[in-house]
Amino acid sequence: MSISCALKVVPIVLLLVLFALANAKKSADVTELQIGVKYKPPSCEFQAHKGDRVKVHYRGKLTDGKVFDSSFERGDPIEFELGSGQVIKGWDQGLLGMCVGEKRKLKIPAKLGYGEQGSPPAIPGGATLIFDTELVSVNGKPSSGEDTSEDEL
Repeated sequence: MSISCALKVVPIVLLLVLFALANAKKSADVTELQIGVKYKPPSCEFQAHKGDRVKVHYRGKLTDGKVFDSSFERGDPIEFELGSGQVIKGWDQGLLGMCVGEKRKLKIPAKLGYGEQGSPPAIPGGATLIFDTELVSVNGKPSSGEDTSEDEL
């Protein structure tokens, strides 16, 4: 390739690279649900299944680390029926099989969270959500006293 031809191609390639970078999603965004077990109790007396009434402590963050909601600070876990659509799909899927006292980190893509519309003003459209969760009880049955501090989240 001649130098004059290369000089014509380089700016086009540079523009394409800049355009791709500008439109690329942040690397912290995910396209599928990711479940990370942060603490598992020594015994699993009660496990969460579809249709169970569960109580869950949580801290919800955006990928930039901004906390948008936290039951830990309020001291009031959320209670709902698992798998019934009362919460976002990422929770209905990500909490299945969890043991009372277990702690999980859920990375939830927008399609399993609040979608392209988000939940203004706290959650922008297309946002990946990160939740630190702790299962407090299943059908009214709490943990038998394992570590329930939030230190390990």
